Amino acid sequence: MLKKKQKKRQNDNYRQKQDPEKPEELSILTDYQENITRIKEEFGNSTDIVFREFKFDRKKGNCVYVDGLANEQLVSEYFMESLTEEELTHNLFDSFQLLAEKSVSLGSIQIITNWNQVYDMLLSGNTLFFLDGYNRAISVETKGWEKRSITEPSTQLAIRGPKDSFTETFRTNTALIRRRIKSPNLWLESMKIGRVSQTDVGIMYLKGIANEKIVEEIKERLKRIDIDSIQASGYVEQLIEDQAWTTFPTTYHSERPDVVTSHILEGRIAVIVDGTPFVVTAPAIFIQFFQAPDDYYSRFDISTGIRILRILSFFIALIGPAAYIAITTFHQEMIPTSMAIAIAAQRENVPFPAFIEALIMEILFEILREAGLRLPRAVGQAVSIVGALVIGQAAVQAGIVSAVMVIVVSLTAIANFSTPSFAMAIAARLIRFILMGLATVLGLYGIMLGLMFMAIHLCALRSFGIPYMMPLAPFSIKNQQDVFVRFPVWAMKNRPMFISKGNTVRTGEHQKPGPPNQDDNNQTSNGES
Repeated sequence: MLKKKQKKRQNDNYRQKQDPEKPEELSILTDYQENITRIKEEFGNSTDIVFREFKFDRKKGNCVYVDGLANEQLVSEYFMESLTEEELTHNLFDSFQLLAEKSVSLGSIQIITNWNQVYDMLLSGNTLFFLDGYNRAISVETKGWEKRSITEPSTQLAIRGPKDSFTETFRTNTALIRRRIKSPNLWLESMKIGRVSQTDVGIMYLKGIANEKIVEEIKERLKRIDIDSIQASGYVEQLIEDQAWTTFPTTYHSERPDVVTSHILEGRIAVIVDGTPFVVTAPAIFIQFFQAPDDYYSRFDISTGIRILRILSFFIALIGPAAYIAITTFHQEMIPTSMAIAIAAQRENVPFPAFIEALIMEILFEILREAGLRLPRAVGQAVSIVGALVIGQAAVQAGIVSAVMVIVVSLTAIANFSTPSFAMAIAARLIRFILMGLATVLGLYGIMLGLMFMAIHLCALRSFGIPYMMPLAPFSIKNQQDVFVRFPVWAMKNRPMFISKGNTVRTGEHQKPGPPNQDDNNQTSNGES
């Protein structure tokens, strides 16, 4: 008990150090020189904080901005020059109000009165104007930092889809979504998270289509976040998800605006984090991670066949090595005799059992894959390809592993790459090792036992209150339009009813395409004649 009290006291002291006297309780001073001195002291005389004195209506003032965050050319050429040239000789109006009216030409302005707002606006790229004799300041929006241009997606490629992707700039990402949904019902609510970083985080959803309970739940979870810094959307994912102890992702992230837009149109909520090109959407369900953007840009029959192939590849990646271990160790009678003899002949000089053999190859392949990701792009591809070929061939010739095992591990790796979502693919990679251990001990019974526990775990998961395996468990026949079989666009009349609780109608009546009516053709022909 004493240790708990001491730990609590240490945590309280830490928070007091992180949050000293709240700046919002301190008002801006009337002496502008004292305000400038306070800013210099707070920022430790940082060289990127720019101070420029000016004179307006016979009063002295100072403008402050952060070099690199504010557009210096905009401030200098379009405001400061005209400000210093003009000399007002009358005192009929309030000088501060005149300065505010003149600042409108730069951008949107805001009158601020406390130091909390001063620091927030200054570090957001705004320019602050202090005028002597006034205990308030003018904040002008002059954001102009360097940002990456919109490029083609690098992780979620599509053959026929759009070629733009999100960037690290919060406002650019929101604009990419608004370009696709031109509706006033698309609402954006923003907040700042992180005691030190003060990262902009926003949620976007369609009012009247999204479930209000889920929207409120996401807001509450975001407001409960108490952390020093939010550097990427992955931080937010881990802090708002329903279940922490699971390898399966319960939120979805994408760098494609068209994917996020389609999720919003289905009634999901998008969480946009400044500084990262990935947008999080929730709630997420299991089958969603096997849906690729090209599924909706191609014909429904082609999309259905490819989606079923992806799901089959996922199970191959999950149980491939485990099935080989189980069959060669416990169930040799399940394979043809000639194949069993060929496998036995190959493994005759291998000194390890099938499990150790598979473990060596799987770990080796994971090392090669990780090395390929971390090295420069040109070198990484060569290392992963050459390493797999050379080391695999050398391992077979040295008698460490059999040639069949190399084939099984390679097929498993290729099947794993066919999963559209990296989060789901890496979950299969981790569970694969557990199934390999169960197959070594219990054979095919161990694999079935592991899959049963995995199915029970999946059915127990929730994503913001929505069952993770919907609409398969619990089964809903009305929501089978986009699961294993993708219905034609004209037949997908309703949004997923377990996500959207508002307007669920997606398409109108009589949308099925077909040839013109024969009676209409006859009437047209008679009219022309």
